Amino acid sequence: MYKHLRRAAFAAAAVMLSLYGTAGYYSWKLPDSYYISKDSKLSINTTLPITVSKAESDALTVFSAGSSDGGTASLRLLGVVPIKNAEVQEIETPMLVPGGQPFGIKLQMDGVMVIELGETETQNGSCSPAEEAGIRAGDIIHRADGMSIESSADLRQAVESSGGDAIEIEFTRSDKSMETSLTPVFSQDEGCYTAGLWVRDSIAGIGTLTFYEPETMTFGGLGHPICDGDTGVCIPIGQGNACPVTISSLVKGSAGSPGMLEGTFLGEDILGNLVYNNRCGVFGVLSSTPSEAEPIPMAFKQEVKTGKAEIICTISGTEPQTYTAEIEKIDMAGADSTKNMIIRITDQKLLDATGGIVQGMSGSPIIQDGKLVGAVTHVFVDDPTRGYGIFCENMYRQCTSFISMN
Repeated sequence: MYKHLRRAAFAAAAVMLSLYGTAGYYSWKLPDSYYISKDSKLSINTTLPITVSKAESDALTVFSAGSSDGGTASLRLLGVVPIKNAEVQEIETPMLVPGGQPFGIKLQMDGVMVIELGETETQNGSCSPAEEAGIRAGDIIHRADGMSIESSADLRQAVESSGGDAIEIEFTRSDKSMETSLTPVFSQDEGCYTAGLWVRDSIAGIGTLTFYEPETMTFGGLGHPICDGDTGVCIPIGQGNACPVTISSLVKGSAGSPGMLEGTFLGEDILGNLVYNNRCGVFGVLSSTPSEAEPIPMAFKQEVKTGKAEIICTISGTEPQTYTAEIEKIDMAGADSTKNMIIRITDQKLLDATGGIVQGMSGSPIIQDGKLVGAVTHVFVDDPTRGYGIFCENMYRQCTSFISMN
C-alpha cells in the first residue's frame, strides 16, 4: 500500500514539474500585451488550455475588459498553474482597406549616412581623419560645427571650408546621440580639405502597400524596415514620398536564388508622404485613395491560426491579384517582430510565374477568414515557396504611434 502511494506521489510530482515547465515555455512564447475588441473576452489558442482571469488575488473569473483602458489579465495553464500577467487593451476593431498595390519609395535621410571610410593622401602620407575621430560606417551625421547637415553637399562644404581646423560632428549610432571632433586634412589628389569618408543622403526603391485606414488616410507597407544596402542600418526619414509605380518585369525565384519584382516610376506624381521607418515597416499619410475596396476587420494576433489563407500582390502592371497560401506556423512573441508567421504559397498560377515569394512582394497583405492578419516580409532563400509574415497588429501599433507623435 505504501509503495503504491509513494509511486502515485512521484507521478503527481512529475506531472506538476512538467506543467510548470510548460508554463515556463508559454511565459516565454506568449506576448505581454494584447488588444481585444470591445465587450469581448481574451481567448488564446494553444495546445493546452489557458484560462484568462482578472489579475487579482484569488480571483479566477473569466477576464473581460470593462473599459477602454482594459486591464491586467492573469494567464494560467489549465486554470491552475500561473504563466504570467499580461496587459489587455480594449479597442474598436480597426477597419482597414487591404492593399497589394506596388508603390515607389523616395527617401531623403534625416542627416547623411556614413557608407565607407577611406584613406586620404596628404603631403605627410596617408591618413583617415574620420576613422581617427571614431566615426564608423552606419553612423548618421546630423550637424557639423553647429550647422545642420541635410545632404552630402552640406557636409562637403563644412569640411572644405574648415581650413584644416577641427570641426565638431554631432551624429547618432544605433539611435544614440554622440559627438566627436574631426580634423580635415588637405588631399593631394582632390586639391581640397577632406574627411576620408563617403556618405549617402537619399535612397529609392519599391515595395507593396499593406493597408490604409480610410478615416485617417494613414497607411503601412513593407512589413520590415528600409535599410541601407551597404551598412544594413535602418534609414531615418527626413523627407519621403510614396510614388506610383508599375511592375514592368520580374525575375523568377528558385532555391538559392531569390527572385525580384522590377518596377518603373510613373512620372513625378506622389501617392502620399512617408514619415516613419522602423522595424515593422514604413508608414505615412496618403494624399489620394489607392483602392475602392471595402475595409475589412484587422485580426488581433491571438485570432490568427494555422491553415488556409490568401495573399494580395501585384506581379505585373499596377493591379493586385489574390492568390492562395497556407499559414504553417505562428509565433506570437515580440511586439515588433517581423517573423510572426511562416507562410507557404499554394497558388499554382503564382508559383509558375514567380516561383513563390520574391523581393518586392514585402508588404503583400495576408487575409484569413475575411480579416487582415498580416503581411509578407521575407522569403526563404533555399525555398522560395515559403517565407515569413508579420502580424498586421504589429504594423498597426506602429501606425497609430506615429499618429500620436504628429
